[in-house]
Order: sequence, then structure tokens, then C-alpha cells
Amino acid sequence: MTTTIAATADEAVAGVEDGSTVLVGGFGLAGMPFDLIDALIRQGAGELTVVSNNAGNGDVGLAALLKAGRVRKVICSFPRQSDSHVFDELYRAGRVELEVVPQGTLAERMRAAGAGIGAFYSPVGVGTPLARGKETREIDGRAHVLEYPIKGDVALVSAHRADTAGNLVYRKTARNFGPVMATAATTVVAQVTEIVPVGEIDPETVVTPGIYVDRLVRAEARRLTVQGAR
Repeated sequence: MTTTIAATADEAVAGVEDGSTVLVGGFGLAGMPFDLIDALIRQGAGELTVVSNNAGNGDVGLAALLKAGRVRKVICSFPRQSDSHVFDELYRAGRVELEVVPQGTLAERMRAAGAGIGAFYSPVGVGTPLARGKETREIDGRAHVLEYPIKGDVALVSAHRADTAGNLVYRKTARNFGPVMATAATTVVAQVTEIVPVGEIDPETVVTPGIYVDRLVRAEARRLTVQGAR
């Protein structure tokens, strides 16, 4: 498989279809692929299921995608925070569905998809509404619930550097869900601040191998704060 280097973010997200499941990297604003999300809004795909750590901040990034009316369902760990007004309004109006998944379980469900694991048992959520309707089993004297993989049609991730073969290096906490999402989607699109020739990145520092990355696009880094996001 060859990684394609797109000229623009719009080119990078071309072909995303209505009803797709889109894995979106980021922990709040850290590591969010802003340029790819903005391009997805322009691209026009709707009825999307978005999988992310949270449900958007302020009016930018994922919140902008929600505000544009393109999202049918959100699967996340933290749907509400101080600046999640876009999601709050849509959810209260019944215009978006929500599935809450504990953070570790969210990561593991995507990891399971990438690893080809059919399902797994976890003790997280036992005895809470999150376990309602799920198969349970006692393992070593402790109750567990059965969790299924989350696989994406598309993953949008943000990394720090890439080489022309698609090998990715992340920057500090902006790494977050990017690596696991890159293994769990059919098409992986990464925005990076720099693309260098093969050989200029130390193989020991590569986090996501290029075999997982389908499309690359260079984008300027954005430094946003929660206070300035709205």
C-alpha cells in the first residue's frame, strides 16, 4: 500500500460517504485534526457517526461539524464540559444520538478492531446503565461485560511529522487516540505540520507505521485554548 500525499485537506477527505463512521483524534483541543474536520464540513458528508474522546469544544473542530448538522450519533467518553454548548443544544433537542463509553474501554474497543479481536470482556461499567443489555460473565470471581470492537470507515488524525511513506511521529499529549484510531479504520487520513523524505525520521521514534496511513496532508499547527475556542 502506498500513502498518498494530498495537495489540500479537501483532497484528503474526498470520498467520505454519508453514514460513515468517522474516528476523530484529539483529547479536547489537543491533537484535534482541525483542517481535516473543516474540509469534511465543506465536503458535505452527513448522517455521520463520530467516535472521539469528547463531543467538541466551543465552535471549532468537532463542535463545528456538529453545528453544521452532519452528525447523527456521537460515541465518546466525555460528552459534556464547560464549553460543549453545541453538543448540549443538539442533544437536548433530540437532533443527535449519544453512546457513552468509558475512556479505557473506548480505546480498547478501537484497539480490538485493529487487532482483529472479535470481542472482549471488561469489568468496567458493571452494575451501571452502561452495562444495560450487554452480555455478562463472571471471570475470577468478578463480573465482566462483553464489549465489541469499534471500527471506522475513516479515521482523521493529527500528527507532528511524517515522512513520504506515511510514518507518523506525534507531539506529546497530542498523540492521545491517534495511534489506536489509525489501526481501526479502513481509510486513515493524517494531517501533519511537516512532511520529510524517507530516512529523515528515526525508525525508533515512529509511532504509527506508514502501512496504516492512506493519505497525508500538510497543515499549519493551530494553538487554541478552551477560552479562545468559542
